[in-house]
Amino acid sequence: METDSGRLSRKKSGGNGQVLDGSNIMELVGNDQVFTTFVDNKFHQLDTDRDGKLSVKELQPAVADIGAALGLPPHGTNPDSDHIYSEVLNEFTHGKQEKVSKTEFKEVLSDILLGMAAGLKRDPIVILRIDGEDLLEFVNGSAYEAEMASIFSHIESPNRSLHDHIIEALGKLTVEQGIPPTADSWVLSNIVEPALLSLDRSGLDKPVVSQETFLEEFKVVALAVANRLKEQPVIVAHSENIFDGSGVKRLLSNKFELDKTLNSALETLPKDRNGKMSKEYLRVALDALAPSAGLPPLGAIEEMDKVIGVVFKLVNADEAKMVKEEEFKKVLTEILGSIMLQLEGSPISVSSNSVVHEPLDSSSTLLQPSSSETAP
Repeated sequence: METDSGRLSRKKSGGNGQVLDGSNIMELVGNDQVFTTFVDNKFHQLDTDRDGKLSVKELQPAVADIGAALGLPPHGTNPDSDHIYSEVLNEFTHGKQEKVSKTEFKEVLSDILLGMAAGLKRDPIVILRIDGEDLLEFVNGSAYEAEMASIFSHIESPNRSLHDHIIEALGKLTVEQGIPPTADSWVLSNIVEPALLSLDRSGLDKPVVSQETFLEEFKVVALAVANRLKEQPVIVAHSENIFDGSGVKRLLSNKFELDKTLNSALETLPKDRNGKMSKEYLRVALDALAPSAGLPPLGAIEEMDKVIGVVFKLVNADEAKMVKEEEFKKVLTEILGSIMLQLEGSPISVSSNSVVHEPLDSSSTLLQPSSSETAP
């Protein structure tokens, strides 16, 4: 099944869009000479007190600029990329306030970039430039009347004005129809409201008398919004993830990879003097192996947390019982299998459209290789 990201990446490949699939990261890390020079220069830039190590404060610009230099939306504008930013700092510092050496910086930076590349290859982020063209195409296309009639049937209310209906209908459209997210206050105040003010439509404050009236008036407003977008395009980061259990299935079908992943997830968990582990740490272990199973971090997606909650109840995973390591692995494997079945039966689709409030070309170049670094 093709996702919106797939359709949009094809649709926008002609000029208005940019697909972030991790290929540029692989090129950088894959060239050892270039990457070593790259790390040396960047470490020197970050080490402001020249003590040969990086403090948490000195790491902050690198954490912010990793995303910016790779084209990710700024921190705070996209939930998918925001999780990457928080994980970056934890990987460098291991959750502590200790300073980081150049060797550690290079090793962690390499791991992080390769991990980000793998994530972007699996779930690309499409950077879209919404400039009114797609909206014009939608409004003047054959699907306009049917789609808007359907939206009107769901939002129609005799006690609300035509203006309110139009605003709500705009919110029902997506980047696929050429509308940036109107839930963003900047879009509402800088695109939608100016478009409405440019029209002399006194009847918008009156109740909607018919579907035909709504369709006619909405088209007028949509055309005004398209003109506004032409004058002031909006940059949107679009991503879509579908969790259908396929990642879990791949992991469970490869015994070598499964054993390696389970061992890695358990190596930092506490054990008693007999080598036993508490089942209370099953959630911690599941979160540690989530990337290998194609699952989101715990707490990141409400629908997924509900699925995991149901599965944990089925296997009594939350009880504070001490078990041997092999039993712990067995229960964790059962949890993965149950999650897979749940997702195969009811896949979870999560998409996001976030306005990028900073121009892409103004992103910091701290993590961009200089010409001397890339020279042969």
